[in-house]
Amino acid sequence: MAKRDYYEVLGVQRTVTEVELKTAFRKQAMQFHPDRNPGDKTAETRFKEINEAYQVLSDGQKRSAYDRFGHAAFEQGGGAGGFGMGEGFASSMADIFDDLFGDVMGRRGGGRSGGRERGSDLRYDLEIKLEEAFVGKTAQLKVPTSVTCEACAGSGAKAGSKPKVCPTCQGHGRVRAQQGFFAIERTCPTCQGRGEKIDDPCPSCAGAGRVTRERNLSVNIPAGVEDGTRIRLAGEGEAGVRGGPSGDLYIFLSIKPHGVFHRDGADLYCRVPISMVQATLGGEITLATLDGAESQVKIPEGTQTGRQFKIRGKGMPVLRSRDFGDLYVQAVVETPQNLTKRQRELLAEFDQESSHRTHPESTGFFAKMKEFLDNIGGQ
Repeated sequence: MAKRDYYEVLGVQRTVTEVELKTAFRKQAMQFHPDRNPGDKTAETRFKEINEAYQVLSDGQKRSAYDRFGHAAFEQGGGAGGFGMGEGFASSMADIFDDLFGDVMGRRGGGRSGGRERGSDLRYDLEIKLEEAFVGKTAQLKVPTSVTCEACAGSGAKAGSKPKVCPTCQGHGRVRAQQGFFAIERTCPTCQGRGEKIDDPCPSCAGAGRVTRERNLSVNIPAGVEDGTRIRLAGEGEAGVRGGPSGDLYIFLSIKPHGVFHRDGADLYCRVPISMVQATLGGEITLATLDGAESQVKIPEGTQTGRQFKIRGKGMPVLRSRDFGDLYVQAVVETPQNLTKRQRELLAEFDQESSHRTHPESTGFFAKMKEFLDNIGGQ
């Protein structure tokens, strides 16, 4: 039977570029690969025909010879295969089998580990109070997680038995199939890459080697932790499969909003309402701080809303340091409400006695406003 034209086999024109040739080959090879067409002899023959055509046309020298002499160019050399496979051909085949199986021509994705797989990492969200972040604490956690099965010690096999070497892959976790002039390696379908086979699984864990339990853990939270801090507990995550290493536990901290203090890094802020009389005549206020002590803040005469006072060293502790932030107190002058008749009379008398000296800011503002209006009227 006469051979078909190689360009026709791949469904391309003679002017095809290397990129177009590779694309056509990938499409055809994926379609007619024997593993996608089990038992189909026609597909197997077609697949070999595609490989032979691409082996020639992907090589510059072979393609030139084929364009000049056709199939006769290779009749003395034992066929197209007599030239060997070029780098482009091997690379394209690797790409295709990566798509099909994930592993190609002996390249392995990490090797067999005897069925032992690392356990998953776990996340635990923990909310603490600002006071707890100030002093630090030891938190007691209950974490549902997978732990090593005690009945089988993590092997997955029933007590008194052991996992056996997988008869399909002989313990390698991968099997290799020969397809003409190249070999394909893929995960063993019998043991799913573990290399072991359990005939008599442990009844406690159904052969998984681990069971779900609720574990009690103590976590040390240092003083000065901030919102979003992550604490890693190595090996406290899920147990590994069949004796594999455990994953890690990550604790993400969030700090509950406080009713008095607002935090910014190591500094604390609070708004303190003071009476109109205090703001006018001055005085002293007493504040409780997070360390359990009391601090006095002196309010000068004529204090306005928004004025800040700093108390050094009364903020949050700096993580892993002996330093502390500061506490900033912002005064908020409170306007009197629900006045009695007498209080109104007193305030009215006070207003009559007031002048630009008692209210310099408002006096200056309205003077500027009058000047502005006069200028507009003059224009």
